[in-house]
Amino acid sequence: MDEFFPRKRPIVDTPKHEPATPGADERSCEDSESTDFKLAILASLHPNLQQNVLLETLLSCDGSIENASKSLNELFDLNLSPRKRQARGTGYQSSLSAYCIDGKDGNRGSFAKALTKKGQTLHLFSPIDIERHTPCSIMHNFLPRDVADALLEELLDEAPSFRTETFKLFDNIVQSPHTMSFYVDSLAEAQAQKTDYVYNGNLIPDVRQTPPEMLKVSKRVETAVNEEIQRRIKDFYPSGQKLKFQSSKSWKPNTAFVNCYDGGRESVGYHSDQLTYLGPRAVIGSISLGVAREFRVRKIVAKDHIDTSKERGKDEERADAEGQISIHLPHNSLLVMHAEMQEEWKHSIAPAKAIDPHPLAGNKRLNITYRCYTESLHPNYTPRCRCKIPAVLRCVQKKRENRGRYVWMCHAGYTPGQDGCTFFQWAEFDEDGEPPWAPGYKGNANIARPVEHEAEAHG
Repeated sequence: MDEFFPRKRPIVDTPKHEPATPGADERSCEDSESTDFKLAILASLHPNLQQNVLLETLLSCDGSIENASKSLNELFDLNLSPRKRQARGTGYQSSLSAYCIDGKDGNRGSFAKALTKKGQTLHLFSPIDIERHTPCSIMHNFLPRDVADALLEELLDEAPSFRTETFKLFDNIVQSPHTMSFYVDSLAEAQAQKTDYVYNGNLIPDVRQTPPEMLKVSKRVETAVNEEIQRRIKDFYPSGQKLKFQSSKSWKPNTAFVNCYDGGRESVGYHSDQLTYLGPRAVIGSISLGVAREFRVRKIVAKDHIDTSKERGKDEERADAEGQISIHLPHNSLLVMHAEMQEEWKHSIAPAKAIDPHPLAGNKRLNITYRCYTESLHPNYTPRCRCKIPAVLRCVQKKRENRGRYVWMCHAGYTPGQDGCTFFQWAEFDEDGEPPWAPGYKGNANIARPVEHEAEAHG
């Protein structure tokens, strides 16, 4: 089993409170069987399908052999034309490794060539393919079903009061195409956020205390993310060493943004998450609840010379020209964005032409992004620009000569009604991503373009 599914996740049992129906005894017996036994039955029913396909379908059907078999019959119904089969959903793909096209050149963390092609979207479903070809790893059925449902219901109660974010982008005033809210773990932290922390050049008036179910789940996320970080370092990074600027401390979530996408039209365009309070090589744990949506990623391509006037608003065109990867995020999945993500890639939630409603959430997808704010990057310590507000931390992504270097810049220019200043200062960080004022600072390592590891060149 481990050769095609690196981390076994428990198949969630059918709730015991459901009313008895004909065949309930058989299903109760089925729930007690092992995943290996269920796969053997599916293999006998569908002998021409790869085991990866069988496993992924079984997971998506919560361990039900009957539902998995029906789903496979629909997905691979040869009586349908290719066009109609494709139109049934977002697409389906077996593990790339099953067809010997995973692009490996002998080193698990190294790839001979990109899999994405101009003008195309590569859909990845298998956890092993996702972690090999993107800076992410995914766990399906992350929480026990009752815990996932309780968390979803808690967030559905919160969601009606979420707000859109208004900010300035290239001299235009825009609103986020979905709603969101920001959470911290105590009232004292909430008050500090309202008065000290600046986002897009402004303070956030609505900072909430993390509700009970969400706080309980954060402990599970903390354990899982730290295990994934260590596994990624061991299996994917050169010599089994963390990346330059990556923190050597354990990851501990202390803040979270919760996003609500109500219907297929609500989305978010390509972006990298802000590093100002997270620090370099940030790791983020993201739980998806409710409606399944597509999480798309694309590698940032450096250029020798950039005409910024022509670059504005071109993310979608570049994604089409360079190719992109789509990751399916089902209900109750945990996606870990690893230390390669924010500096080297951009990500988005694509609009959906059609969605499958969720029994509890309807047309909504609720997404929690747990984050670890670093004490040494509190606004009391970080540089302030000539506008007298804390500067924003950015990473040079497109200019080849300085790609990978970090810089402090003015933040006010992102606020409607403010022009900001031209403040620019190269940031200083040691090998562990700590600034000069942090205890144990080891000296500035942000002095030249860092060597790009093979592990940072997936896709």
